[in-house]
Amino acid sequence: MIHSMTGYAAVQYVRDGASYVLEVRSLNNRYLKLSIKVPENLQFLESEMERIVRNRLARGSVALTLRVRREAGGGAVPINAAALQRYAQELVAVPLPTNIATSMDLATLASLPGVCEVPPIDDESRDQVLGLAAELTNQALDVMVEMRRREGDTLRAELTSCCNEIRERVVQVASRAPLVIDEYHERLKTRVETLMKSSRLELESEGLMREVALYAERSDINEEVSRLRSHLDQFEELCEGGKPVGRTLEFLTQEMLREANTIASKSGDAAIARNIVEVKGLIDRLREQVQNVE
Repeated sequence: MIHSMTGYAAVQYVRDGASYVLEVRSLNNRYLKLSIKVPENLQFLESEMERIVRNRLARGSVALTLRVRREAGGGAVPINAAALQRYAQELVAVPLPTNIATSMDLATLASLPGVCEVPPIDDESRDQVLGLAAELTNQALDVMVEMRRREGDTLRAELTSCCNEIRERVVQVASRAPLVIDEYHERLKTRVETLMKSSRLELESEGLMREVALYAERSDINEEVSRLRSHLDQFEELCEGGKPVGRTLEFLTQEMLREANTIASKSGDAAIARNIVEVKGLIDRLREQVQNVE
């Protein structure tokens, strides 16, 4: 079954007085584009998180955000008092106009680089956090992939319905095509007979049939109709498969549109033209929908 490229998931884990929250968001993209945000002291997690995502997803703009919060009783982050004091001294020393009042906010000062020093992580803690990040990433992807699967089911139903409508139009085109040749034959014959009567000349039936045969060859759309049906069959087969097929479906819609344009250019029949206009509109709907398919 096909999957959508849009999804969201959030998972949380609390350990040693710290809360780890991982959010994953996915939007449409022609390729797989990753954005991973983790705390500065945990940047070593990015490569492992990226590896996991690339093994499980094929397309989409995927953003992962890991937040770590200290719970009550979990211990405070050490403050570099010397750095805080230097920031305060430097700010006080800045010359300002006399009509501007100065004030300092400790929370703002604490957020400045080097004030709150995160203690370094030892090898054992590093391995534990790495394993935790991998577990959270897989859990979040499980939730998001399930969401993408459900949306994919809705997409598949819409795509199948659209394909069925195209098939109905193609059936009308295929049934109309032989009648176009017969009608052309009758119109040409009537026109020639009228001209012959006025000029008192005769035209061999062999010449008339040759002209009809040339017209039939120029306006033959059987090959295009056959290819269009084949593309529809392949499109529906891919929708029932379990692999990422979004880009292949995009290519097939381009090929369908190519065949529809060729049919429109080769046939001068008004009824066929109306059906092809409907077919092209339905193909455009397909193209819009497959933009969401992984």
